[in-house]
Amino acid sequence: MPVNRNALIRYKTIDKCLRNRYRKWTLDDLIEECSEALFEYEGIDKGVSRRTIQLDIQQMRSDKLGYNAPIIVEEKKYYTYEDPEYSITNIPLTDKDLGRLSEVVHILKQFKGFSHFSEVDSMVQKLEDKVYAAQNQTEPVIDFEKNDNLKGLDLLDRLYESIIKKESLEITYQSFKAKKPGTFPFHPFLLKEYRNRWFLLGIRDETSPILNLAVDRIQKIDVGKFPYLVERKHEVKDFFKDVIGVTVDNVRPMDVKLHIDKSNAPYIITKPLHTSQKIISQDNTGIIVEIKVKPNFELEREILGFGENIKVLQPERLKKRIAYRLEKARDVYNAAEEKTDNL
Repeated sequence: MPVNRNALIRYKTIDKCLRNRYRKWTLDDLIEECSEALFEYEGIDKGVSRRTIQLDIQQMRSDKLGYNAPIIVEEKKYYTYEDPEYSITNIPLTDKDLGRLSEVVHILKQFKGFSHFSEVDSMVQKLEDKVYAAQNQTEPVIDFEKNDNLKGLDLLDRLYESIIKKESLEITYQSFKAKKPGTFPFHPFLLKEYRNRWFLLGIRDETSPILNLAVDRIQKIDVGKFPYLVERKHEVKDFFKDVIGVTVDNVRPMDVKLHIDKSNAPYIITKPLHTSQKIISQDNTGIIVEIKVKPNFELEREILGFGENIKVLQPERLKKRIAYRLEKARDVYNAAEEKTDNL
């Protein structure tokens, strides 16, 4: 018998609870969490019965859905997984599943190379690798950069759903600079990933500028009490157009000329620093490239990452800024050496 959407939401919620080993879960706790999840995702406010959750646990324990979940009861009261590493999201795929996924991969691969479907390229590659590994019982041959311990990953599904459903939120947020968290209304428009960190773009109200919130600094999310300001969603389209990274200040883009030595030139040519990059000249010492970007922290970090192999030619203020930071770094090392010599 096919599983309906509401049951899947309950199974996923129960699984999420039982994977949380920092709390003990009674049946009443699971009922409450499932009721809140159904209201949050489906708008169902009549709650869930005790009998329904008991049957859900029974289904998860069985092999009817392929879960065989090792759910046990401790102290005759608290539900948990006997295996702390278990999750219903980690169950192996059946041969039938693998066959269907192979067909899906074959279909999706037909769209690779088309500009309209460029966003699915990495997804297809990941799926193809997973299917191949499962069918051949081998380790994956592609290792994508990831950080499973990053704080805030558990919020991505909720934020994604809010953007899709056009829901306003009440967000409790504390930046690294703030002494304490604050709570404010927020209208989410876009999720952005940069170097394994996630960011949420949106606005607080009709007149506020676009805000860029680090997802790992979000402490709590609640349903908002205000209509979603969908008419301003288009403002995020080109928000990151003129920057490297995710820090966007209200300044004009500037022309940045850089000299890269010949040993590092191939890396810059094959992986441009920015979409605006142009090669101005090239000789036996290296290349000169020009990019048009807004100054920000990530631009400086990118340049500093090449160390002595890159030199800022213009603008003068960026050149002085990089020189100053390199001098400060040298001072740090000199101070460390002096301290070592005095020991």
